[in-house]
Amino acid sequence: MSRAQVIAMLPLLILAATPVVLMVGVAFRRSHAATAVLSLAGLAAALASLRTAAAAAPIQVTPLLMIDAYALFYTGLILSATIPVVLLSWGYFEGRTRRPEEFYILVLVAALGSAVLASANHFISLFLGLELLSVSLYAMIAYLHWRDLPVEAGIKYLILAAASAAFLLFGMALIYAELGTMEFGAMRFDAATNTHPAILLPALALIIAGIGFKLAVVPFHMWTPDVYEGAPAPAAAFIATVSKGAMLALLLRFFYGSGAHGYEPVAVVFAMIAIASMIAGNVLALLQDNVKRILAYSSIAHLGYLLVAFLAAGDLAPAAITFYLVAYFITMLGAFGVVGALSGPRADAGGLAEYRGLYWRSPVIAALFTAMLLSLAGIPLTAGFVGKFYVVAAGASRALWALVFVLVVTSAIGLYYYLRIIVAMYSRSPATTAGEPPRLAAATGVALAILTFLLVAFGVFPQPLLEMIRNATAGFG
Repeated sequence: MSRAQVIAMLPLLILAATPVVLMVGVAFRRSHAATAVLSLAGLAAALASLRTAAAAAPIQVTPLLMIDAYALFYTGLILSATIPVVLLSWGYFEGRTRRPEEFYILVLVAALGSAVLASANHFISLFLGLELLSVSLYAMIAYLHWRDLPVEAGIKYLILAAASAAFLLFGMALIYAELGTMEFGAMRFDAATNTHPAILLPALALIIAGIGFKLAVVPFHMWTPDVYEGAPAPAAAFIATVSKGAMLALLLRFFYGSGAHGYEPVAVVFAMIAIASMIAGNVLALLQDNVKRILAYSSIAHLGYLLVAFLAAGDLAPAAITFYLVAYFITMLGAFGVVGALSGPRADAGGLAEYRGLYWRSPVIAALFTAMLLSLAGIPLTAGFVGKFYVVAAGASRALWALVFVLVVTSAIGLYYYLRIIVAMYSRSPATTAGEPPRLAAATGVALAILTFLLVAFGVFPQPLLEMIRNATAGFG
């Protein structure tokens, strides 16, 4: 490996070394605070090294990884999202378990797998990154194993993730058998020149099924509400954001880079998935009384919105997807941060009744949660509004009017269940306003304050972020 390749790999190398350091440290002495601080230091160092890595990019590191502006931006996004997950975990696990240190190791390994997916340019690196991510998530979901729901959620995710990996592997095998390559850039999905579409189309269907599971889009969404409800709040936050963001980065690179999105049957399948996800996610969320399950179904709908921009392709689509993803990361991390802050030692704060009258017990937490919910609903002056505007613009630029219509209508439906939570928080009665105000851990407070600032800043002044995204996604679509 050349010096330039090592420099380009620096963020991944630092991210890989940090959990090793943590394992050695935990073997000598357990300390929750020290483990959390070392995790934050490793993530900060990896984030700082992106500027150094950018000087060597774009560069191919073996056939497996492509380190370019796109990969570095998504790696930075993954690292930036993992930092608040660590902060939220610090406040969440204090007092809940005597051995929280291994959770941070799992988070860092999962972040490493996510970063590998963002840089993957080959089926082998895709599968290695996916398994690094998935195996860590199994344990993160079931980490509080003495509770009933986490173990059940972990087993469900384990079984379905194994099935999705099998779909992916079979699809990869069929593509390799037909095209003779596993490198994305060397694949050419062209309906006019490929002589065996009867092999390639089923292969792409299997690939879509495997990726669809990780993205939790309909009809591969069955695990989502149960896993979100059962997993510890920081683990659910990671799954909702970093895990899905990494798979979306991979989706763009594979389908845009190989030309597979140009197949008309593939476009039809993605359109059906997008419409089903937007409708089912929002309608099923209306029926829930558990906030974590509402957020789970909401995340399904948001991935449907993102697929609208994905189908639009063109120059605007990758930038629209990436900006929407940044806004989605901020809001989901903040929402699950509030859930974690309100959770007790025995169970997470899931039921809507637990949020009733929250404003009168803790106005700050209620205000933070309100901002996150309004951004998810796409209300102006939030990052969610700007993100949704660009997704609609991407769809309209390619005359995808049916998809845009469904997006607008289902977004209006989604507004109802977000407002339902907000109304519950601000309702007042003697029964709901009595009781001890929730204690907000310092680390959790810092994370929520930063996320809220970014939420408003990108909603009011999105131009610097948009310029950065345009530079990173130039050439995609």
